[in-house]
Amino acid sequence: MPQSLVAGAASVEINPRESLFLFGYPHVKRYSTGIHDALLSSALYLSNGQNAVIFVANDVVAVSKASTRRVRERISRETGVPAENIMLTATHTHSAPATADWLSNESDPVVPKADKKFVQQFEDAMVKAAGGAYRSAQPAGVGLAIADGTGCGTNRHNPAGPADQQVPVLVVRSVKDNKAIAAMLVYAMHPTVLHENSTLISGDFPAMSRKYIQHHVLGAQCVVLHHSGAAGDQSPRHVTQANTFAEAERLGQTLGKAVRKAVAEMSYVSEVAIRCQSAGVQLPMRTFPDPMQAKAEVDRMHQRLEKLRKENAPRTEVRTAECDTFGAEETLTLSKAAKEGRLAVAAEMALPAEVQVIDIGPWTFVGWPGEAFVEFALQVRKKHPNAFVITLANGETQGYMVTQEAIDNNWYEATNAVFQSPQSPQALVDQTLKMIGGFEIERPSPQPSPGVPGDGE
Repeated sequence: MPQSLVAGAASVEINPRESLFLFGYPHVKRYSTGIHDALLSSALYLSNGQNAVIFVANDVVAVSKASTRRVRERISRETGVPAENIMLTATHTHSAPATADWLSNESDPVVPKADKKFVQQFEDAMVKAAGGAYRSAQPAGVGLAIADGTGCGTNRHNPAGPADQQVPVLVVRSVKDNKAIAAMLVYAMHPTVLHENSTLISGDFPAMSRKYIQHHVLGAQCVVLHHSGAAGDQSPRHVTQANTFAEAERLGQTLGKAVRKAVAEMSYVSEVAIRCQSAGVQLPMRTFPDPMQAKAEVDRMHQRLEKLRKENAPRTEVRTAECDTFGAEETLTLSKAAKEGRLAVAAEMALPAEVQVIDIGPWTFVGWPGEAFVEFALQVRKKHPNAFVITLANGETQGYMVTQEAIDNNWYEATNAVFQSPQSPQALVDQTLKMIGGFEIERPSPQPSPGVPGDGE
């Protein structure tokens, strides 16, 4: 039987100590000129006396598999929590320094490799945050509600296309005074309000929603963890009015207000089952065209982009064409690497792809590496409505994992991919369903508990 829950949380700043390249947009020499809002590693520790888990969410583009291995080992030694019970994720902000190297960018003369000193600083921050969360543990209750993320973004290829606007919000509060210890949310949306003309360090709209939640919902002491759901084809592109900090704040507040509404009806329990398991999945490699064919596609994409620009096509259409051009260029780079035998080496560093399944009472959090299209996470949700997929977890896959539609339409994400789709993301789905099926345990429903933590307006 589960025992009473204890929980702790902590955040550590991971701002670079010098000007570094901000990763996320190719062909732009984009070095940081200052800090708009602090990048954080935010950790949550949960234990019911039988099992324990640690989540660490980070304001970076990705967490490499190599960093995951090193950091898990360090956290496990410090806390005693098994490595497979530790989930490390990235919000995927494009206004932070690189923390991993992508082979697809090696031909871009302005994109440097990840700064080793910053990667070390980043890994140290994750360990410090996790240790702080562990040491601050106290008796706690936990609740979950679903917020509505509508208004923060859509499917980036078709605003009416597949999307997941359900945002699970897990809140942990102190038994002693009912104050919120931490809030953890999962949202399937690219944090790309800010574009390549922005040179200030920022967590983009997730950082703005964190600020709103702390100031207007759960209190300044509440640690907020933001995980990226299956956002491979999800973007603010069709809802943004500008690519500015004011717009990032508007979308962040939109999400924060949705969280506020959800937690107002939340109920809490102090006894929950915690179960964790992980499994490795070998993903098949994508077949690449001959470099000469790939070069011809790059030329075709450039011509299409220039035509749209001359015709003063709508902003969103031009942006999509720009991304498709980037993808064609990356396919050319990967085609050359495949022909030279270097691609297999890079892919091997991302394998096996880890599927991690963490049960907290009646709720299941699933970790997948890389960037998957939302359609694959929706397959899991259809079978298990209380299961929420977190991507960019415990590693990256050197590119996207996409649908057959993306391949047929030659979309940017398909041309950027290293592993074969849709077979690779479907393998993650199948493994996930198998693992959740193995968790056939009694899942008690949370019972109402009076009061809402925090200092709401």
